[in-house]
Amino acid sequence: MRAVTRLACVELLERAHEIVASFEAQVRSDLPADVTLFDAHTHLGEDIDGSRGTPDELLGMLGGHGFAGAFVFCLDEPDREPAFRAANDRTLAYAAASEGRLLPFVRLDLEHGPLEEARRCLGLGARGIKLHPRAQRFDLADERLGPVFGLAAERGVPILIHGGRGLPPIADELARLVERSEGLRLIIAHAGIADMARLAGRFGGVEGVYFDTSVWSAVDLLDLMRQVAPEQIVFATDYPYGRLPSALLLALRSARLAGLDEAQVRGVLGETALGIARGEPTPALSAPRGGSALAQPLTFARIHQYISMATPLLWLGQQDAVGAIGLAVNASLEENGHVAEADAIRDALVAARDLWRAAPELADEPARRDAVSVAKWLVHLADILAVTTRA
Repeated sequence: MRAVTRLACVELLERAHEIVASFEAQVRSDLPADVTLFDAHTHLGEDIDGSRGTPDELLGMLGGHGFAGAFVFCLDEPDREPAFRAANDRTLAYAAASEGRLLPFVRLDLEHGPLEEARRCLGLGARGIKLHPRAQRFDLADERLGPVFGLAAERGVPILIHGGRGLPPIADELARLVERSEGLRLIIAHAGIADMARLAGRFGGVEGVYFDTSVWSAVDLLDLMRQVAPEQIVFATDYPYGRLPSALLLALRSARLAGLDEAQVRGVLGETALGIARGEPTPALSAPRGGSALAQPLTFARIHQYISMATPLLWLGQQDAVGAIGLAVNASLEENGHVAEADAIRDALVAARDLWRAAPELADEPARRDAVSVAKWLVHLADILAVTTRA
């Protein structure tokens, strides 16, 4: 029975990758002409949560989609003590072997000589600094951060700081750090969703402060785009947590829905981040784009709602006992005036549902993980289409 199930799962995976390839082809056809792509947020290594990013996979993903390069830093590694030194050395080595495609950042732990480790790695070729207050359990009022921000400003390198889940409001303390560090370039990860309104209120229109696009939901990205200048937004996958083409589909469709022009779209997708990497002057900031309401077909709003019900179960490795994906599939069959989008959503969700059901029957743990991972990928692609299709 398990052998038959495994064979069936292989066939399901082949079908799933065909569907992903169709999304990829659509993204490629929708990109602006002569666009430069650059990823401002990627990881390599092995995280204590079990996630793993490899140089071969990252470079293959970037190269396969035509990316000029990426900022890269280590994950929250098991051997992170002391000071992320071993993991930072691996990041530097991966970057050195990448022929300039990976630009390494030094990751810091405030408990273990952060200033010394930053200086050491910057001297060895690091191009920026990564801070993660949730993983490393510090708050932004910590007095040890001031010298780190000052060093980044002095050396002309950017800081990328986690701004996603698991944080209290951070805008006020972060603003104080930025104000004391003249010339600093700061990238707030995950669109600053931990404290978006206050972060956008403090930093919208502030040259040298950027937000990356590495979020799950297009709703988050659309809300950011209406509050900060397009020139303050940089594309990011958060590899290995985020993937292509879904992260690119998310950024591109959100930017188009918000009303960014082609020059602004090109900036978001790579030109702005590449300018940060090269130390170029900050671009002139224009007005935010997009509206305060989402005009979405009601059928697709229902699909998004059902996907939102199913996603936590998928991420936690549980089965869809409530049948939320089935409800989303059924909704995609309804007359809605958006036939192509509905068909693409349905194909992705059917394949995801079938993989999700088959995964527990697989005896091989890597095969189970692969099936669930691809199912997540398909669900994300379907959700992006559901949210970014205009009524």
